[in-house]
Amino acid sequence: MFFYYIKLAMLSFKRNPILSLLMVLAIAFGIGALMTTITVNYLMSNNPIKEKNDVLYHIQLDSWSPYEAARDDDAPPLQLTWTDVNNLQQAEQAFRQAAMARSGGIIEPENPDVKPFQSSFRLTFTDFFPMFNVPFIYGAGWDASADQNAEHVVVLSRDVNDRIFGGENSVGESVTISGETFQVVGVIDEWHPVPKFFDLNTGDFGGTADVFIPLSLKLPMELPSWGNTNCWKPPEGTGFLAFLNSECVNYQFWVELTSPQDEARYHTFLDSYVEQQKALGRFPRPLNNRMSNVQEWLEYNEVVADDAQIMMWLSMMFLLVCLLNTIGLMLSKFIGKSGEIGLRRAVGATRGDLFMQHLVETACIGVAGGLLGLLFSYFGLQGVRTLYGEFADRLTTLDSNMMLLAIGISTITTIIAGIYPTWRASAIAPAGQLKG
Repeated sequence: MFFYYIKLAMLSFKRNPILSLLMVLAIAFGIGALMTTITVNYLMSNNPIKEKNDVLYHIQLDSWSPYEAARDDDAPPLQLTWTDVNNLQQAEQAFRQAAMARSGGIIEPENPDVKPFQSSFRLTFTDFFPMFNVPFIYGAGWDASADQNAEHVVVLSRDVNDRIFGGENSVGESVTISGETFQVVGVIDEWHPVPKFFDLNTGDFGGTADVFIPLSLKLPMELPSWGNTNCWKPPEGTGFLAFLNSECVNYQFWVELTSPQDEARYHTFLDSYVEQQKALGRFPRPLNNRMSNVQEWLEYNEVVADDAQIMMWLSMMFLLVCLLNTIGLMLSKFIGKSGEIGLRRAVGATRGDLFMQHLVETACIGVAGGLLGLLFSYFGLQGVRTLYGEFADRLTTLDSNMMLLAIGISTITTIIAGIYPTWRASAIAPAGQLKG
């Protein structure tokens, strides 16, 4: 009977195409607006490394001023000092640990046809790559000795490798970065986690980096500090080294732990470390160390913008208005079929049969509205991309989950909206219609 009801629905569409099209368009506009905003919110709140959510932790230490907290909620600074990230890195108390920071400089290709260009650096340690499941197309990350000896090794992004070496395997080749020669040890594949959870200080949805080099090269090369740098007191002295040894925070620190016991043990280690630093005259505030897994870190930083959430709620209200219009159109259409309904009742169809027939017709309208709504969503996301530019490139992808959700929402909401018109249609008395 289900397929018979679908056949009847198609015949109903043909008999009254304009009214049917108006209902489909009303649903499509509502779904298009809703899915545009839901997709943006979905990608903003996405955890791009769910598989390691409970083993990766972002570290915060409260090295701030004794007179005021770093943040309004009395939380520690979001980043650490040069002194602390190096001490924690050298302690090696976690399964893996990676201090990191952002920098930049000029890359000078050996190919004379490729002009020098400015690039962004991710200064880090070799554990960064296995910690965050960074995919490689050539080579791999450098080894631990490169971190210890400040070796001139580099991992290129795919874009930079394409630009300099034409996409060929460049492992073992040389490239000049900030005036010094580096040896290429690896090339990563396309890797753009959304949001960029490991460093939310330089844009939640920006690119990762053009090149990756050891953080231990920051001092000998005097690499500049990019991104957010915050200080609660000026450096003691002048020059690059004085700035590094200051209480300014500009570095992120992540650890990978393998069990809850390791998490508790590492928290104890952090408390012990801060107590040692207090004895040296640092960390004037009470103990306030924090360890946040990936999801906690994303939620704490409120990655989903308030205006995006507001737009999503507004789009839900718009969908509700569209559904109310659809109810009126359905009621008009179904009541207009009174003669047909009376005839079907007279030849033996029950109210339940009529209810199911018109409910299937309603579901067909919902599916059609959902499919057309996907097209409207696509154009809506393109509009968001045009409006916000490169920032929104990774927030405007309609994946399979969102497509299924769109059709599901459209079908379910349309069926719910059609319950009253369907009930009215099935309640039509056959006697009066047959007399007419």
